[in-house]
Amino acid sequence: MKNLLLSLLLILALSFGSKASNTNPPDEGMWLPMLIERLNIADMQKEGLHLSAQELYDINHSSLKDAIVSMGFFCTGEIVSDKGLFLTNHHCGYGTIQANSTIEHDYLTDGFWAQNYEQELPVEGVTAYILERMDDVTAKVLQGISDTTSEANRGILVRKAIAALKKEHNPDGKFHVEVKPFFNGNEYYMFIYNQYQDIRLVGAPPESIGKFGGDTDNWMWPRHTGDFSMFRIYTSAQGEGSLFSKDNVPMKPKHVIPVSLKGVEKDDFSMIWGYPGTTDRYLTSYGIKAAIDQSNPTVVDIRTHKLDVMKEHMDANPAVRIKYAAKYAQTANYWKYFIGQTKGLKANKVYDKKLNIENNFVTWANANDERKAKYGQAIDMIKDGYAKMEPYNVPLKYLEEAVFQGSENIVYSFGAFSLYMTLQTQSTKKSKEDKAKFNETIQGQCSEILAGMPSYFKDYDFATDKHLFTELMGMYFKSIPKEFSAYTLITKYNKDGSVKSETKTYLLDVLNNQYKGDINAYANAIYSKSIFVDSTRLSAFLKNPSLNVLENDLGFQLTLAMINSIRQIYGQVGEIEESMDKGQRLFVDGIRQMSPDKKFYPNANSSLRMSYGQVRDYAPADAVHYNYFTTLDGVMAKEDPTNEEFIVPAKLKELYNAKDYGMYADKDGSMHVCFLSTNDITGGNSGSPVMNGKGELIGIAFDGNWEAMSGDIFYEPNIQRTINVDIRYVLFIIDKLGGAQHLIQEMNLIK
Repeated sequence: MKNLLLSLLLILALSFGSKASNTNPPDEGMWLPMLIERLNIADMQKEGLHLSAQELYDINHSSLKDAIVSMGFFCTGEIVSDKGLFLTNHHCGYGTIQANSTIEHDYLTDGFWAQNYEQELPVEGVTAYILERMDDVTAKVLQGISDTTSEANRGILVRKAIAALKKEHNPDGKFHVEVKPFFNGNEYYMFIYNQYQDIRLVGAPPESIGKFGGDTDNWMWPRHTGDFSMFRIYTSAQGEGSLFSKDNVPMKPKHVIPVSLKGVEKDDFSMIWGYPGTTDRYLTSYGIKAAIDQSNPTVVDIRTHKLDVMKEHMDANPAVRIKYAAKYAQTANYWKYFIGQTKGLKANKVYDKKLNIENNFVTWANANDERKAKYGQAIDMIKDGYAKMEPYNVPLKYLEEAVFQGSENIVYSFGAFSLYMTLQTQSTKKSKEDKAKFNETIQGQCSEILAGMPSYFKDYDFATDKHLFTELMGMYFKSIPKEFSAYTLITKYNKDGSVKSETKTYLLDVLNNQYKGDINAYANAIYSKSIFVDSTRLSAFLKNPSLNVLENDLGFQLTLAMINSIRQIYGQVGEIEESMDKGQRLFVDGIRQMSPDKKFYPNANSSLRMSYGQVRDYAPADAVHYNYFTTLDGVMAKEDPTNEEFIVPAKLKELYNAKDYGMYADKDGSMHVCFLSTNDITGGNSGSPVMNGKGELIGIAFDGNWEAMSGDIFYEPNIQRTINVDIRYVLFIIDKLGGAQHLIQEMNLIK
């Protein structure tokens, strides 16, 4: 057995939720609210929290959790008025701002401020969720499952139990119910949400403020971005969530977060609540290697080409700029993220840290026969799984990034797949009567596609999409081995219905044989004829749908071929992933058993979490020190009228020159813009409230820092920081620049 001291140090190095030293370092962890009283409240109160556990999370009375909004589980918001007004990030509202923008009313460039309820703009496709309660349902989900249960049977039993729980706790469909695995399937929790579908845009600064710094400053500190927007939840007169209606009224929330004008000081307590999307803190060294060598560079390469194409067309045409603004921003955000993550994994030596943890785990697992029997093969199962997955990693990323997040015609035509299946089934029927039984279903499917067409084609540009197709599909065909690439499947049947023969035709062969390997010629053929790239052709088809038209549509043929490719690959990797999942589940369980007195937190999975820490500066490198806040002086210093990322609005410069900051100035007279905290967050926390020890809003979280981009995999206490916009800057922009004092008056300001 290895040296005992080394083992203890390695266990401490896991640091899943405990402090790294006795010098009051940043607090790691995204904690479940229902467990605060048992796990966190004493530490939080010691560090500066003045609220009780019940004031934070209570299912019987109003508590802080009732003011935390999930925007479709991709961003977070916080309720700041008794009229349902909530704040989130500008980049969270960017798609809505873009969708409502036109050349005549360019809210992206000019900003938007509703002066009354009637001017607030409906938000399409976003539902707001507020947690009613959560419950530990581990015993119910894992009932009847033992260590000897096969992975396949385990999956069946788990899915059956989850379905029963959802039905039991939501019989009338009023709530949104989710049951999620935690600690890689070792625990399960149920979340019951109130859901609100009438959401309206209330206000947003111009993107020269809300997106100041653009891609250049994204993930970087020092930061000077006013990353916020404002929405309102509407309900029925009875307070129930409902679809948009002119009869709906502003929501009366259970809890409203007061807004502090006091500002922040170094080492102040900070608390963040929200819906963090995904972390992988229990990822092994084998996963690190796959990310560095395969997944991350593939994503970056594909997205680089995608961004270049969109930028070319956006720069050439103002209408295309508006259409593709949100698409570009979404692509760019994680393009830079994966560049930074790879750099961070290497610079912070995360592979070595993970390898040490695994070696320590193996030593612990092999220390006695009982542990060896249960956990002894866990690391080998993971190692073997990654080795077997290696040939599939790049093809899967290409399918995800270049195909189904590439040119829009491919994923859009997939929306007709159900219609295709219905038409295909109808074609097998002999009599007119039997065929007629499908007419109502077909009509309904066509009507659904027709209803969504205006929204889709509003933000679609033919030339841009065709260019994306040639660029990204050209990369796909050059990079993917033929055996993993898209293919059509022609099946012939015997009279008794059994399969007589199946013939695969790979699209790579079609490209080479019919189009002489010229991706531009292939694109010309698809985009000149396919019904899915032209609204007139598609409308005509939907009014008179035909299986023959769909089957012979070159674009739809490509989509079907891609579906075949996905099915083939996932069919091959299914057993590999089952074995890896079991190994990972045993590994995580063993890690927790190694340290029974330690407090562990689960990976983020878009469920409500809380993190706590301090307002703090950091030193990212030798002789480099970053202060914990930025000011409006930094905005002016970065101004560059020739660069769209660093344009400063004239009104903001006027306010700056006059030092007209009102009650929002810091005590030294400056206008603070952003500040840093040590809170542990990730994507999905965008828009999360940053609160002081009294539960008052001091900022809105919007980013992480470049030096700790590997933080989703391994928390780096000395350098990992959350970047927040100071709430005083938010209020200053709303009031002084936006002229929307009526919105300020809705809030409970603490001076």
